[in-house]
This record gives sequence, structure tokens and C-alpha cells, in this order.
Amino acid sequence: MLGINTNNQNLIDQFIDALWLESGLAKNTLSAYRSDIHNLAGFIAPNSLLVVQQSDVQKFLATLLAQGIKASSSARILSTLRRFYRYQIRENRLLADPCTHVLSPKQGRPLPKTLSENQVEQLLGAPNTETILGLRDRAMLEVLYATGLRVSELVNLKLLEVNLQVGVVRIIGKGNKERLVPLGEQAIDYLERYLKCARSELLASKSSDAMFVTARGGAMTRQTFWYMIKRHAKVAGIQSSLSPHTLRHAFATHLINHGADLRSVQMLLGHADLSTTQIYTHVARERLQSMHSQHHPRG
Repeated sequence: MLGINTNNQNLIDQFIDALWLESGLAKNTLSAYRSDIHNLAGFIAPNSLLVVQQSDVQKFLATLLAQGIKASSSARILSTLRRFYRYQIRENRLLADPCTHVLSPKQGRPLPKTLSENQVEQLLGAPNTETILGLRDRAMLEVLYATGLRVSELVNLKLLEVNLQVGVVRIIGKGNKERLVPLGEQAIDYLERYLKCARSELLASKSSDAMFVTARGGAMTRQTFWYMIKRHAKVAGIQSSLSPHTLRHAFATHLINHGADLRSVQMLLGHADLSTTQIYTHVARERLQSMHSQHHPRG
């Protein structure tokens, strides 16, 4: 890119001064604005910023993306340019904004953090099931991975919402919507063992309708659960950080990896919109691409 001419520099300086007077933006923000417009001026040099066309803006953004800039940064730059050209129109230097019909690059949604199937097995095996707390923890982890419940749904689970004979849990999720989710053999087995050997001891003489209780006899909180799961992850040797929904993400990803259809996963997760569930197809695709690169002779 070439250096910018004096006229373009003056246009940029006037815009930044007006922006500071009108909005009182921080120095770093103003500096970012100046840099963005300066880069466009360099890209179209020696032409004036006032003769820029829509195609120029599109080529400029495409060049930045090709150089490795993130889509989020490209969208921010486009926002800066729109603000710059709206100012020029207000100052009667232009009749139309060349950015009006330029589309922001798709930023996509951040992929959720998940665990491999082997990591899940290590995590599930971490609690010491010879102790009542370890048995409770194992039961909670098994239920979470078997059902893909939200953490809030897990810790708020009531005894009457679990039917071990049928092997399902009844969940009232977001929007007060009810769904039935299968438990699976392992989760049923550890729930039965927990109910038989651990729950009554944890409650002592207290009573509670909560499925999972603490050593104090009360229902487990979300914060206590995540302190517990991080502790077991450390024991299992899992180095990656765990988000509040790591096992929920693993549940969905592993189902899709093994051939489950998206609509079924949507129903199990309790998503109102299928588009929310579609992110797991991207997770599965990335995993397949990684495996291909690692194991295929021409990967």
C-alpha cells in the first residue's frame, strides 16, 4: 500500500476531531478508527477517499481477509468506514455512502469447548465410588453425559422427575417447556447405587426433594458442582479448561459423531431453534477434518 496524500490525511484528521468532540471516545478507540481509515486511504492511493466506490471497499476488505484478519475485525473496520462516510455526507462532501450495500463478513458462532470420548471416560472414572461423595459425583457426571442436561437442570433435578423403571428424566427447561430424555444403562446403574447407598447418608435426618444433595443435606448449587467437576478433571489429567456446559457439548457432539440426526439432538437438548443445534455439526466436521489430516497418507 502507498502512503496517503495530504487531502486524505486532512479528511481523516477532521473526522477524528469531530468524533472526539461529539462522542468523547477513548484515545485507543480513536486510534483504531484512524488506523482503519488510514489503511483504506493507503489501499486506494493516490485516489481521494471521496471517490471510493463500493467495489473499492469490497476489495479492501477481501484483501484484509486474505491476509488473515478475523471476520470480527473486518466487521469492525467496515463499521468504522460507514461512520466515516456518514460524516462526509453530513459535511456535504458526498451524496452517498459507498459502504451502504457492503455486507459484513459472516463471523459465525464460537465453537463450544468439548471433550473427546476418551477424556469423558477418564472424567467419569475419576470419582472414588467407594465413598458416598464419590458415588454421588459419579452419578451426577453419568447423568449429565447421558442426558446432555444444562447444569442448572441437573442441580435442580427432583426425585419425582426421574423414572428409573422407564429410564427417563422429565425436564422443565427454558420457556417452561417439558421434555423427556433417556438415561441409558450406566446412568441408571449409578443413580440406583447412589440412591441406595449414598443419598440417605448425605441427608442424615434431613429431608429434601432434590435428587442430588450435599454433605450438609441441602441441594447442590451450580457453583458447587463446577468446583467438583474441575477437581475431578484435574484428577483425570484433563488439561483443557472446562466451561459450564462441557459435558453437554460432549453429549451432543458424540451423538452426532455416531450418526444421530440433528432434529433428535435438538429435542434432547431442549433447543427451541434448530439453528442453535447446528453448531455441533461444525464441531463434528472439525473433528473429522483433524482425524483425516492426522491419519490419511495424503492428509
